Amino acid sequence: MTRLVLLTNDDGFAAEGLEALAAVFEHDHEVWVVAPDAERSACSHSLTIQRPVRGERKGARRFAADGTPADCVNLAVSKLLPRRPDLVISGINRGANLGEDVFYSGTVAGAREAVLLGLPAIAVSLAVRSGAADFGHAALFAEQLARLVFEHGLPAHTLLNVNVPPGAPRGTVLARQGQRHASEDSPAAWADLQGIEGDHLSDGTAVRNGFIALTPLQTDQTHHAMFAGLRAWEQRLRQPGSVATRPR
Repeated sequence: MTRLVLLTNDDGFAAEGLEALAAVFEHDHEVWVVAPDAERSACSHSLTIQRPVRGERKGARRFAADGTPADCVNLAVSKLLPRRPDLVISGINRGANLGEDVFYSGTVAGAREAVLLGLPAIAVSLAVRSGAADFGHAALFAEQLARLVFEHGLPAHTLLNVNVPPGAPRGTVLARQGQRHASEDSPAAWADLQGIEGDHLSDGTAVRNGFIALTPLQTDQTHHAMFAGLRAWEQRLRQPGSVATRPR
């Protein structure tokens, strides 16, 4: 059976990156596009709850919705698609989504919403903010990665975040989520600039050095390692329902 692939983004229905992705996947897959009718960059994982989200048909298996990327995934899965998708891909975003920016990113949120619905998902971004952009390398990499996801699957509660450098990539590396200076937003300005060695590689370092950064992200944000340290606090914390006394 042909795989059903749902595409969304936060740059809007008419974005070049989305079209590049659709063009590559349509060769071998049944592609549905449900994307925001206008740019929703940095909308994070917001959902529209004050009104119904509506999708306007733009062509065969093409809809523009008046909501966020997370809204689009919900609308597609619950109302528009003939069956649950085999894979959800959000992108290709114009601009990287590295480090803590994954918390602000509508692109990553589109993929995260799919994961919350029990679907495998990938977020794809190209580290070009302005000017001409060639989405070809990112689209081809996404299709190659999708084939591996179809073959091997993904762990529950996990999405893959992909950041592609401008130009021809030097290769692909597994990278951890990095950090950045709050006042700087270019890929070259990420705070963690360690070399491309061992387990300490960050996504920003990889992209800065011309590599595609592949980062698995979890929806479970619990700091599990901290439980042991917090055990010592338990006896000093009041029981639920007790009246707390403010220090004077």
